[in-house]
Amino acid sequence: MEERSLYEAEEKGDAPSAPRTVSFTGKLPIEFFDFIVIDECHRSIYTVWKQALDYFDAHLIGLTATPGKQTIGFFNQNLVMEYTHAAAVADGINVGGEVYRILTRISDAGSAVEAGRWVGKMDKLTREQWQEKLDETLTYTPQQLDRDVVSESQMRTIIRHFRKALFTELFPERADRVVPKTLIFAKDDNHAENIVRIVREEFGKGNDFCQKITYRAQRNPEDILQDFRNSYHPRIAVTVDMIATGTDVRAIEILLFMRQVRSRGYFEQMRGRGTRVIQPDELQAVTADARHKTHFVLIDAVGLTEAEMIEPPRVQERKRAVPFDKLLENIAYGQCDAETVASLANRLARLQHRLTADDEQLIADYTDGGTLPDLIHPLLAALDAVPVGAVREPPLQEATAPFRTNPNLRNTLLEIQQRAEIVIDSVSIDAVKEAGFDSDATEKLRQMVGDFQQFIAENKDEITALQILYNQPYGARALTRQQLQELAMALKKPPHLWTEEKLWQAYAQLEKDKVRGVSAQLVLTDLIALVRHALQPDGELAPYPAQVQARYEAWLAAQEQAGKQFSAEQRWWLDKIAQYIGLNLQITPQDFDLDGEMYNHGGRYGAMDALGADWLQLLDEVNEALVV
Repeated sequence: MEERSLYEAEEKGDAPSAPRTVSFTGKLPIEFFDFIVIDECHRSIYTVWKQALDYFDAHLIGLTATPGKQTIGFFNQNLVMEYTHAAAVADGINVGGEVYRILTRISDAGSAVEAGRWVGKMDKLTREQWQEKLDETLTYTPQQLDRDVVSESQMRTIIRHFRKALFTELFPERADRVVPKTLIFAKDDNHAENIVRIVREEFGKGNDFCQKITYRAQRNPEDILQDFRNSYHPRIAVTVDMIATGTDVRAIEILLFMRQVRSRGYFEQMRGRGTRVIQPDELQAVTADARHKTHFVLIDAVGLTEAEMIEPPRVQERKRAVPFDKLLENIAYGQCDAETVASLANRLARLQHRLTADDEQLIADYTDGGTLPDLIHPLLAALDAVPVGAVREPPLQEATAPFRTNPNLRNTLLEIQQRAEIVIDSVSIDAVKEAGFDSDATEKLRQMVGDFQQFIAENKDEITALQILYNQPYGARALTRQQLQELAMALKKPPHLWTEEKLWQAYAQLEKDKVRGVSAQLVLTDLIALVRHALQPDGELAPYPAQVQARYEAWLAAQEQAGKQFSAEQRWWLDKIAQYIGLNLQITPQDFDLDGEMYNHGGRYGAMDALGADWLQLLDEVNEALVV
């Protein structure tokens, strides 16, 4: 049987919960509240909780991202404020989405199996399978797929095309081909089981790669959800209704619909799983080759577009083949048709998720204090004010005037876009031209190291991280990850364009006997090791996490000498704490609920149970011992 969401049941007025009966009580008189705010007001307020709301003589304020007809009717058509998805994308609150269609022959028209053919049969409950010979021709429609008939070829064709299009059409810029976090919506648990099996077979990346998140999952679905949110695996999750609403996995970049949706409000909730914004470092923690989440892709494999469930947005990419520089150039020469303006608004909405503080300041300098959303909103308003396909209408001309008359603004936007993108050359064939030791190259490395030391001296009073490392004794003032990020950004600016990797390799070439961890993947905290080595070049240059690990082992030895013994469970927590400090400079009680592995072991409460009532004091001691 097809699973059905409570969301859809409530919209149809046949939710399983009975209305709550409310009677007068002097402890809570009807005038007790002046205002009642109802969050997610598309649910439960018409049947289950209506009497409770009617009881109070108070103004009702409803909040929802997906108002339906019942919602509007409940509030007597009194819509006070509306904030559209397009506006949220323009403001950077959400990311926009693109629709990619996969239509197969069987998905479109169904199929038929002639009489006399052998077909498989399966018990939906036990999943036991057997073979039967058809007495008469079996004809089925697309609506019967995965309920009455399972077409292995139909599912495999969709998944195989998705795999092939992933890095050729959907995300061609992903150099390492890490599959973006993908959520697939299935019709029911059996359908989800089949999809998981086929995804595993088509991608060939093991069982952890794709997992089912339903109430019938083999292990706790909440644990799988936490892994999907915080860990590398699973890359693809298959669900029915369990995480279709109310659950944020901000790293999701692809939604694949392999089930129809009856309710527009429910569809909007499902689509919302892809719109969430995520910080670049959080995204890269689970998808290493993703620089920014600028948009998501909705793959329609069931005809949502034809069913008019997906409304064509006014702001979408209509000139995908036109490079950004050419698009700006066309506008500068006066081209301001609706398609060009829509494409510009779309590109700018994506660009704002790549802005640095310096970028924002440059835009403000060239727009009298404006922001990128201040440039996007007039484009949206102009598109709403003109017919589709309009050319050179006054609203379009006025909205594009800042880009047409301000070359500094155009150049700034182009520089931001070029810095944030990388071209992947899969055509040119390279060959070795020269090989050997180059004295000039060695001299350039010495120059880089010297310039780095000079940079530290010149900026020791300007950049907070350098001020702390240069002027303060170890441990006298806490250094934060944010301050390190500011230092990293300063190093990457012209004319130096330094990264941790470039500086580390320079020292490795010049001081081979002093540098450790040459082949290790560098992390942000390794900047501390680089700066300290530049200030004290006679010492060893070792990755910061390795330094923390050495201090941790020394601290453990001191604890054992003092008679302190730790259980295996306590050692697990202490090991994770040391690893976290090596990457983040410190650990707080809140961090236990943010780190995926520690959260899966109970977060701060699990740490408290394992380490004892004085765990906060122990945490302070470890922070002090390891962060020096």
